Amino acid sequence: MGIMELFSSLVIAVLGSCVLFLYFRLKNLRGPPCIQGWIPWFGAGFEFGKAPLEFIEKARIKYGPIFTVFAMGNRMTFVTEEEGIDVFLKSKHVDFELAVQNPVYHTAQIPKNVFFKLHERLYVLMKGKMGTFSIHQFIGQLTEEIHEQLEDLGTHGTMDLDNFVRHLLYPATVNTLFKKGLFLTDERKIKEFYQHFKTYDDSFEYGSQLPEWLLRNWSKSKRWLLALFEKNIEEMKAQESAGHSGTLVQAILDTVEMESCQHSPNYGLLILWASLANAPLIAFWTLGFVLSHPDIHRTVLEGIASVFGTAGKDKMKVSDGDLKKLLFIKWCVLEAIRLRAPGVVTRKVVKPVKILSHTVPSGDLLMLSPFWLHRNPKYFPEPDSFKPERWKEANLDKNAFLDGFVAFGSGKFQCPGRWFALLEIQICIILVLYKYDCTLLDPLPKQSCLHLVGVPQPEGKCRIEYKQRT
Repeated sequence: MGIMELFSSLVIAVLGSCVLFLYFRLKNLRGPPCIQGWIPWFGAGFEFGKAPLEFIEKARIKYGPIFTVFAMGNRMTFVTEEEGIDVFLKSKHVDFELAVQNPVYHTAQIPKNVFFKLHERLYVLMKGKMGTFSIHQFIGQLTEEIHEQLEDLGTHGTMDLDNFVRHLLYPATVNTLFKKGLFLTDERKIKEFYQHFKTYDDSFEYGSQLPEWLLRNWSKSKRWLLALFEKNIEEMKAQESAGHSGTLVQAILDTVEMESCQHSPNYGLLILWASLANAPLIAFWTLGFVLSHPDIHRTVLEGIASVFGTAGKDKMKVSDGDLKKLLFIKWCVLEAIRLRAPGVVTRKVVKPVKILSHTVPSGDLLMLSPFWLHRNPKYFPEPDSFKPERWKEANLDKNAFLDGFVAFGSGKFQCPGRWFALLEIQICIILVLYKYDCTLLDPLPKQSCLHLVGVPQPEGKCRIEYKQRT
């Protein structure tokens, strides 16, 4: 090949690349502003991953209420204000299952075909087992389980508040939903479980996107937890349930095994993460907010005393009627969730959708941000203040939240465990503050900005001092 021919080929290649580049740029002119970064595949991933919530806030200020971030091979289009919310909530051209299928595969190794066959059936099952008409069946066992853990704490002590609520809720939740005793009673094994679950949970967001070889510790903990379920799966299926027809996980395993026996441990791991990742953090924030506001703390204590009396030594029972008399505590939990909601909920765009003057192309992940929506003063006056009384306006008798509240997702696939989570946190707060005088020894820390998935973790330590009431 002569020099001129080689030169001509290079010119054609360069011009072709330029044409393609300009084509895609022109195609995106109708789309939202796009933050692409400069590294192939990773895109803006490194900057975005350092502190996602801060990144979103800066992008929102710079680009407006809708913008796209290219990271880890995905185009994520964020909706941070009310514009576009109707599209997210109501459009037939956005899909929940397609948005979560890949993360489910990466974090629990559930294949695509199995996920799509089982997802809706399992959702309906969990919604029935944990819905408003069935939730009362868990009250007695949750109360007993939390009492047991409180006895283990003794009459007084000082602990990190995060460890305090995990000590109460980890075993109570697992014993209620999975199997009594699955949460190991040997101190060394409990510590091992804590370490592996914490590693798995802390890097869950990265594990849902990145290859496992980049996350060796996370991958090791995932395998350890899967092995725990493989070892105990037959016992979980055979266990008799206390007071109702089978545990939730028994029902789930029965449904899973109609399609695929080999994936029962994988679904066990997924349900374990869903049940333990967020509720203890919400209990942390609820207790922290209540104890940081003396007037609110006093109101909560007066309510508990009006129902159960003032003594803290009795191992009292909690009924559905008692919980209805203590609605203010539920307001406190919901207000904590509002202020510490997950960074995003997501859908996949299956056909282009128009939001404002932009067209969001198919294939994008459409991300709605509860974090910012919950700080919109149109829906929540004084949005940065902890004001449980605002929930008086919600029609909780009919299980309706306030307008603008999307912490549990939205539409067809809202979190099926939301009523269980609210219930166990309410019971936990009641039993703790009935038994103990509690004081925070440190200021309540800020929330971490490191994660978008799940409830934000505290940025620092916060100790609680507890003394049994006399």
